[in-house]
Parts: sequence; C-alpha cells; structure tokens
Amino acid sequence: MVSIGRVDPQQAASDPASTGASAAFVIGAGPGIGTAAARRFGRAGMPLGLVARSEATLDQARAALSPVAVPTVTVRGDAGDKDQLTGALDHLVAELGVPGVVVYNAAVVEGDRIFDLDHATRQARYAVNVLGALTTMAKVAPLMADNGGGTILVTGGMPHPNQYVVSLSIDKAGLRAAVQVVADQFSDRGVHVTCVSIGGRVAPGSSFDPDQIAEEYWRIYGQPRDQWQPDLTYKGSPQAAAPGRPPAPH
Repeated sequence: MVSIGRVDPQQAASDPASTGASAAFVIGAGPGIGTAAARRFGRAGMPLGLVARSEATLDQARAALSPVAVPTVTVRGDAGDKDQLTGALDHLVAELGVPGVVVYNAAVVEGDRIFDLDHATRQARYAVNVLGALTTMAKVAPLMADNGGGTILVTGGMPHPNQYVVSLSIDKAGLRAAVQVVADQFSDRGVHVTCVSIGGRVAPGSSFDPDQIAEEYWRIYGQPRDQWQPDLTYKGSPQAAAPGRPPAPH
C-alpha cells in the first residue's frame, strides 16, 4: 500500500513542476542523510519528492523541511517491496516530472555476524539494500536519459567489510557493482550515476555530520561530466565536531 501526502509551503496553486526547477527525489528520507540531502537540494529551489517506509518518518521529514519553501510530495512505500517502490516513483514522476537528481538512501543498518541471520532475514535486507536501488535506477535512469540527463546518487556503506555489520557489508559491495554497471550503460546518455561510500559513523556534529554529507552530494551533483566517477568515498569533513558538543555515542 502506498500512502501519499503533500506539503506546499508557498501554497502554489499550479503543478509543482511548473516552477521550472527539476525535482529532487529522496528514497529513504530518514532523519539523517535522507532529510539532510532533501534540505540541501530544496535550498536550491528544487521541488522535493520523498519516500519512506513509515508515515511517522515522513511526518518527521516534513517538519524538518518546513522552512524550505519548495513544493514537497511525500509517499509512503517500502523500498524493499518492488511494487510499492515502483508505485511511489510513478506517483512522484506524475506529480513533479522527471527528476534532475535522485538520492537512494534506503538501507537496513543493523549489526550482525556472518552466520547469525537466517536466509529469509538476509533476503529481506538485500531487498532494501540492493534491489530497491536497482528498482529505482531501472525506473529513473531511462527517463533521465530521454529527458536530457540527470544524476543518481546512491548512499554506499563503509569502504571496507566489517565483521560486525555483515549483511550491510556484503550488500553494499554488491550495490557498488550495480551502480558501476548502470553508470557504464547510461553515462553516455547524460546520466551521472555515483555510489558514495561513507567512511565513518554518521552523527550530527561529527566529521560525518549529515549536513556535511549532503553538501558533498550537492558538490557531486554539480560536477562537470569529465569529473564523473561511479564510486566515491566520503572521508569526512576536515572540521572537527562543533565546540561544546559532546562526541557522538558509539
């Protein structure tokens, strides 16, 4: 089931796509990188399309983004469910047009060991971590190519496998390979596809502050074509944690 909501701070009476700016879609619009990325692209005047699994997450995103005066369409859908995700993307395209940028940020981030999980649980996590990204790219990459180009940014995992986060380590390795293949196929058609591996724990006020990561996504989005790379690692902001703030918990 797909649940749809809409926020338009400017009370625009017309179609949001009529503002002239291409939209930014964020799949996995949670309170960390997802919302931060939406905020950064929204600050540039891009209408926003957000997908998250729960209405509570979307409510939180809408509240966080309320100061950003751009049309925003939200859709509840599970990134691990192909039909739900496809339906959500179809609705966003119908409402906002072909996006200029899509951020795939959905993931199951939970600790596990190599032989801890049963087959069904591993499959469920793979569906979100990898298959959801493939579903998203399969939907938007051809549309972008036919529309003159676009950018797909996929949030990767850690640069190296971690024995305490095995499912995510394995899945994100596969995800990087998938992004490479899509980039190879669509770069000549003007579609910039990049997997951004995050080299540390994401936490506000740290070197891996979500807003700093969102700035990196914005930078990648603006790269000229001769600088496109299918696989990048964000190694953290050179700035230390903000003075007076406690270190992020581990």
